Amino acid sequence: MIFFTNNGEIKLTELLYLDDSYIKEFDAKVIDITDKGIVLDKTAFYPVGGGLPSDTGFIEYGNEKIRVNNVIKEAGEVYHVVERSDIPVGALVRGLIDWDRRYRIMRLHTAAHVLSGLLYSMTGALITGNAIRENRAHIDFSLEKTDRELFQRVIEKANKLISEGRQVKIYYMEREKVLQTPGMVKLAGRLPPNIPVLRIVEIEGIDIQPDGGVHVSNTKEIGEIELLKIQNKGKNRKRLHFTVKP
Repeated sequence: MIFFTNNGEIKLTELLYLDDSYIKEFDAKVIDITDKGIVLDKTAFYPVGGGLPSDTGFIEYGNEKIRVNNVIKEAGEVYHVVERSDIPVGALVRGLIDWDRRYRIMRLHTAAHVLSGLLYSMTGALITGNAIRENRAHIDFSLEKTDRELFQRVIEKANKLISEGRQVKIYYMEREKVLQTPGMVKLAGRLPPNIPVLRIVEIEGIDIQPDGGVHVSNTKEIGEIELLKIQNKGKNRKRLHFTVKP
């Protein structure tokens, strides 16, 4: 598969997480070392973006495990920000994801899609902002008023559907077809990246939208969504804070 930047340039790093969010360890080759970090020919580390934090973990080289504190993507390239970078270009290494942290982010992210899909179908509200963290998340919706009862109903319905074990599917679609499909784009005032083919995340019977992040493969893995609080962040921006348990 060929990966493109927003400018249509070919990327050097193959993004393994796009097709399989469950890769915990992987083998790779160091193709560059810069002041921004280590560049690998392939990676399962998710770089910060799309409202999600980056993965953390280790790059294993020989008998050493070098901590990966952050992962960033700039101009289509992925940089692994490490505690030290004395690995030579051309070295064969092994990447190790902090799995417990990643898996919880996956659960929260898929929960966010369930909530946004349901609220869109019930009210037509779009997403005006979002942030997923290790233990909690929030989504901003284009709602005129703060309606706690509405959010509670959405979460109750979400938890019922989650318990049914809906499949989460990943596939790809031409950008023009995405733009022509009603309800596919749920971000207010923002279109998907200007690339020819987009990655689609579909939660069976609940939500479908372009997305580049990591997800669980079945809604049962989410657990139970718990409402934390609701905030009025201004006109057409009502914030829902939530977490998942256990």
